[in-house]
Amino acid sequence: MRVGIVRETFPGERRVALVPADLPKLAKVGLTAILEPGAGESSGYLDEEYVEQGATLASNRAEALAADVVVQVRSLGSNEDEGSNDLSQFKSSIVIGMCDPLGNPQAAVPTAECGVTQFALELIPRITRAQSMDVLSSMATIAGYRAVILAASELPKIFPMLMTAAGTVKPARVFIIGVGVAGLQAIATAKRLGAVVHAYDVRPACREQVESLGGKFLELELETGQSEDKGGYAKALGDDFYQRQRELLADFIEDCDVVISTAAIPGRQSPLLITEDAVKRMEAGGVIVDLAAERGGNCELSKADERVVTHGITILGPTNLPSEIPKHASQMFSSNVTRFLLNMIDKESGELTIDLSDEIIAETVATREGEVTNSRMREALDLPPLVVDDTGSDEDETDEADPSLDDEMAIDESDDDAPLKLDVTDESDSTADNSTADNSTADNSTADNSTADNSAADESTTAKAEGDKE
Repeated sequence: MRVGIVRETFPGERRVALVPADLPKLAKVGLTAILEPGAGESSGYLDEEYVEQGATLASNRAEALAADVVVQVRSLGSNEDEGSNDLSQFKSSIVIGMCDPLGNPQAAVPTAECGVTQFALELIPRITRAQSMDVLSSMATIAGYRAVILAASELPKIFPMLMTAAGTVKPARVFIIGVGVAGLQAIATAKRLGAVVHAYDVRPACREQVESLGGKFLELELETGQSEDKGGYAKALGDDFYQRQRELLADFIEDCDVVISTAAIPGRQSPLLITEDAVKRMEAGGVIVDLAAERGGNCELSKADERVVTHGITILGPTNLPSEIPKHASQMFSSNVTRFLLNMIDKESGELTIDLSDEIIAETVATREGEVTNSRMREALDLPPLVVDDTGSDEDETDEADPSLDDEMAIDESDDDAPLKLDVTDESDSTADNSTADNSTADNSTADNSTADNSAADESTTAKAEGDKE
């Protein structure tokens, strides 16, 4: 069975869905790769590297799209303008990628009509066995790191405290709103750069994670009540709560040099957390990085993919930060996709199968046999529920990962399965920090999946996705 790897056509997208190092793992189970020429160049992977790992070079894009399985970073839905051009060229029944299933479910209709089975990677369930496939967490790791680097480059101050013959320079004060994967990585990165870091999340249980990274947890005098739903995501708490929350946040933001907000909600408008009044009260030269700008933003003045300077404050609204670090973002995304594919291989027959008794497979199928099949997508499209054959066995959410997958997916550079404990004591080990914020056990214990990119998040303050996400 052939797996097609294609060049991403979304403007500015530099990632690739599979990297050369993962091809031998797929080849062991009978999956061979066919590559569109130049598919990996933007992320630093040349055609020759793919060929050395067993890939076949296609003569054109159409030949790669005609593979049995096509993997993409952005499928139709998250690449609406260009993605529709590929529909007529799909000869296979399986496409795997991010397709913004909850934000743009309408795009799934033409996909279904073409007979394509689309797997939406944003819908990976929050269970232990699926952590290594969670693209939103992987991409949110990149986004959180990159957000701090952008802020540091814009801020007219340095982050660390310096004591010199010329006097003492005070450290920058950085405030992170939303303690998901992106938020945790932002805390760790800002601490490594020497800043004084505070963080806020509507869920008090996040305090331990913040403090484990050297940050200080901000508590607001608010009655949060039952702030977490059964899936671990923060839930809506009412207009009065949010109004008071904005007022209290403004009082704290006033004294901050940098604010990074990560509260994005899949398929919904981002919650407003930073008002214009809060921006006005900041000291001139301050920086706000709004990772939720794609869906309206957490800051009242942010604009998607624009740099806004107002009231002396620079406000950034990036929507695709993982693409700005394409090499490692692609490596992590590829690891997630490879594990997803290996999970689809039937242990008895050795064939790639769509086993709907597997919770991971069942939750991520967006379209199949001419229908939009995901229940949340159908609800968003006002479609009636499908009759589901539930004779298969349910997956236990506490199941351990298949050891055989761990053996197949051992990688040299980083372990995407590492628990979420970011060690901020070693200032030199930035690679370890980048890897440990991904797909974490601790983060999954609070089940927050914040992403810049579009990830599941706190409706009031937390972010998915990446996932993030993105």
